[in-house]
Amino acid sequence: MKKLLFAALAAASFVTCAHAQSHASGSFATPTGTLQFVRDDRDFVAILDKDIFDRFDAKTLTHFDDVGNDGSTVTRTLVQTAYGPVLYDLRRHPPLVQRANMRMTVKRVYWQPDEVVMQGPEGWFRFKNGTLTKLQATKTTYH
Repeated sequence: MKKLLFAALAAASFVTCAHAQSHASGSFATPTGTLQFVRDDRDFVAILDKDIFDRFDAKTLTHFDDVGNDGSTVTRTLVQTAYGPVLYDLRRHPPLVQRANMRMTVKRVYWQPDEVVMQGPEGWFRFKNGTLTKLQATKTTYH
């Protein structure tokens, strides 16, 4: 019962910073250009201003976007691939690409200034500086 209450409180505290998932392929405005996802045979390619910067295997396109303070640009996006989530930091040129290297289906994503907190089938995870860590019960509140 205590775990259920903790999970409910944690989910409620996350709601304000969650962004819905999308299956749209683009065009998305970013601080460094226009982002698009294009199907290329069985893979997808991530393109920023007509330059391919990543290629990933996925049956369908699913991504979670972090929208900047202006509400119109995507600053970061977490993409669901066949080999696990991949984080694109689009505030840099070229974009920073970080692979989680753990197969998981991401259900929800909460954006923090220097990390991403995500929920998968095995629980909650933190993705920070290219390292994926399983979260344990904590009193930390994410905003």
